[in-house]
Amino acid sequence: MSELTLWTAVFAAGAYLVCGIPFGLIVAMLMGHVDVRTVGSGNIGTTNVARSVGKGAAGLTLLLDAAKGLVWMLVSRWAIAALALGGDVASLDHTTSFGAALSVVFLGCILGHVFSPYLRFHGGKGIAVGFGAALGLYWPIGVGLLALFLVLVIPTRYVSLGSIVAAASLPVWCVVFGFPAVSVAPVALAAVVVIWSHRENVRRLLHGEERRFAFHKKGEKNEPSAPAGDGRDEGAAR
Repeated sequence: MSELTLWTAVFAAGAYLVCGIPFGLIVAMLMGHVDVRTVGSGNIGTTNVARSVGKGAAGLTLLLDAAKGLVWMLVSRWAIAALALGGDVASLDHTTSFGAALSVVFLGCILGHVFSPYLRFHGGKGIAVGFGAALGLYWPIGVGLLALFLVLVIPTRYVSLGSIVAAASLPVWCVVFGFPAVSVAPVALAAVVVIWSHRENVRRLLHGEERRFAFHKKGEKNEPSAPAGDGRDEGAAR
């Protein structure tokens, strides 16, 4: 096993552990004394925190989930270059075959958030952490994802729609920006995982049953978490 392969595996595993931290659950418990797994969609991401606790908790959840992806990607870039490539960070440019190492770390970020090792392999849906990690992978991709997300969500208020389309566009952005096939493949797999995590949202969008986004209002009673597939689990992105 080459040093690059070894350290890529190490930092991908680290991404899984770091990005598996369920900040939405932690923030909601601290700021609203609410276990978001038991109310609304049952999801630990920003949208359910917003619906169940409010704007402040949602904003902090979004920031922390995006930051864990971004920070780990930046740490991995410099550490892998130092440990396996003699400190040559330029060798990990997105247009080189070595850059595939960071695509694998990106996949680790998504897998950690969606299949959190701290919540019996349940987690969020990978949008906020994916945005942060995409900024660390190659920042124009992150900007493109955010722009597409906002263009869809602002007029419709369907967070899930923006999330799904943004995820589907991820490998396309990579191709547009010159990623070689070996680097696109892990990113495409990450996109598939995110879309899979939104499978109930896809069904509800197709049947006109998806809920539009709204913040929790002070004094408003939270609905208990609904069983999967009953039409109440809006589970939009994070």
